[in-house]
Amino acid sequence: MRWFRFAIFVTVVAVLLASGLLNIIALPPWGSIPNLLLILLVFFAIHSNTTNAIITSFVIGFAADVSIGSTMGALTISFGLFGTALAYLHRVIAIRKVHYQAFAIFITAFMTLTLAHFLALLRGRSSASNVYSDILGTALYSAVVGPIFFLLASWLMHIKTHRFGRR
Repeated sequence: MRWFRFAIFVTVVAVLLASGLLNIIALPPWGSIPNLLLILLVFFAIHSNTTNAIITSFVIGFAADVSIGSTMGALTISFGLFGTALAYLHRVIAIRKVHYQAFAIFITAFMTLTLAHFLALLRGRSSASNVYSDILGTALYSAVVGPIFFLLASWLMHIKTHRFGRR
């Protein structure tokens, strides 16, 4: 794993999310934007070994807590938990096809954001009235954008995702 390149990449994505530049591509009904850090979580859980995937999931969760500005710790715990589960699941089930990756992004995003919402509620933070539609919109939008973002992430991190020839 190229840790310096990883740190720069996660920092740029976190600043991009915090700055609100992604509001340009927000979906009109809910204003949902893709959560690029969730997409990175699934990318590194799929394309890294288990130890690196666990470390990256906690680092990406901390970056999500800092960039989104929610209750500190809720996203770190949920990203770390589901990133670790996805890394161990990937040892058993190969998630290499694009539609499997999109499904993994959707499920991971839905479960991660739901757990983060419940952890924020336990902390005593009130939520918006349409939080579940926001979670669903973000999960769907991230699942659509995710495989495209995987190409950029694999190019920037110099990770070979496709091998030619018969398996």
